[in-house]
Amino acid sequence: MGVLGVYGVQGASTFLYYGLHNLQHRGQEGGGMATFDENGVSHRYRGLGLLNEVFTNGEVGELKGDKGIGCVKYANVSKSGLDNVGPLFFRHRTGDFAVVGDGNLVNSKQIADYLEKRGTIFQTDTDVELLAHLIKKNSNEDRVGNIVKALNMMEGGFTFIILTPNRMYACRDKYGIKPLCIGRIGDGYVVSSESCAFEIMGAEFIRDVRPGEIVSMDAKGLRSTLYSSYCRHRMCAMEYIYFARPDSDIDGCNVHAYRKEAGRRLYRECPVEADIVVGVPESSLSAAMGYSEESGIPYEMGLVKHKYVGRTFIEPVQSMRELGVKMKLSPVRSIVNGKRIVLVDDSIVRGTTSLKIVRLLREAGASEVHVRIASPMMRFTCHYGVDTSTPEELLCSHRSLEEARIAIGADSLGYLSPESTRDSCFGCADPCQACFTGEYPTLLYDETDE
Repeated sequence: MGVLGVYGVQGASTFLYYGLHNLQHRGQEGGGMATFDENGVSHRYRGLGLLNEVFTNGEVGELKGDKGIGCVKYANVSKSGLDNVGPLFFRHRTGDFAVVGDGNLVNSKQIADYLEKRGTIFQTDTDVELLAHLIKKNSNEDRVGNIVKALNMMEGGFTFIILTPNRMYACRDKYGIKPLCIGRIGDGYVVSSESCAFEIMGAEFIRDVRPGEIVSMDAKGLRSTLYSSYCRHRMCAMEYIYFARPDSDIDGCNVHAYRKEAGRRLYRECPVEADIVVGVPESSLSAAMGYSEESGIPYEMGLVKHKYVGRTFIEPVQSMRELGVKMKLSPVRSIVNGKRIVLVDDSIVRGTTSLKIVRLLREAGASEVHVRIASPMMRFTCHYGVDTSTPEELLCSHRSLEEARIAIGADSLGYLSPESTRDSCFGCADPCQACFTGEYPTLLYDETDE
């Protein structure tokens, strides 16, 4: 998911629309926006598809006000459909509010049981709705206090942006697993999953929201509240490896710089003799550049990405991912024909995409295809928002390195080590690598209950 908020900026919906376009890589299933105008009246519009498919008939202009929030939704089999597309809007006697969120709770079942026993009826399958009900169950005059109590009942990796007629609140999980940053437009403020949204909005980067922090924005400016004394910097390594755009800075580390450094370290750990280095567009290109620079093997554009095709990994079902590979990539036959290729990719999740890309390159005449992955072997499921579902789906959960090589049809296969994955990150000393190592920063409540 990509989340975005604007406070104190005239024509907020227009800024949201363009900013969300720069977050479209974080989700293509749906999107929406909600605003409050100067009279405290709410406006909302959302739909399924890409932003330019959702907002087609002037809906952006109808979302009045100088404050608003929006999101783009990441496809998830268990939480699909329009009902689960944000922002979600809630009415209450103490004041109406809207919420967007990114990430995943590991104790959502326990919270839902707690709320249902107290009379709550749910309309969606989202963590956003859980947050809203927790806030109102704790309802008193101190809204920040209500948010603090609600967040302290939640475990997992998440960010939330809460919008009321007068204020906006930006919240980040106490482990810092999910990214969230703050910018400034004139006298107003912007909150975004990634800093790449700021450039198109004309916003100036201020800082990242700290783990365990609630940042309140209103006419008096910014105020900070730490809702937990147990705070860690465990940014999700996959944000740097795959999800984030290369022009984003997350927790003090530029994503492109991280990927290039990972590519350099990948060559040191997994060298091979070859004629050219080819990166898999788009998120692997920086790592391929780093591998090429460190090895001295020329970098070539051996694969071309088709425009207007989404990210196959975040399609909701396997059949769509498999069809999406050929729609997404084409080999450049005159470049790869007769060549020994180092194919650099950011990660292998299920292996289907890698197998098909290796086949495409061989069909185009490549004499050898050596696959190098700029992250460790993914052996464990993610519980913080990456939809890997079950261990059985993961290529490496039950295969050795050699068995994984055979499964994707490569001449050789090499992965970056967890140590180099950590050391490539200049901003986060201890990124979460649970999907690689099985060492989760939180207790997995749902698993312990089974």
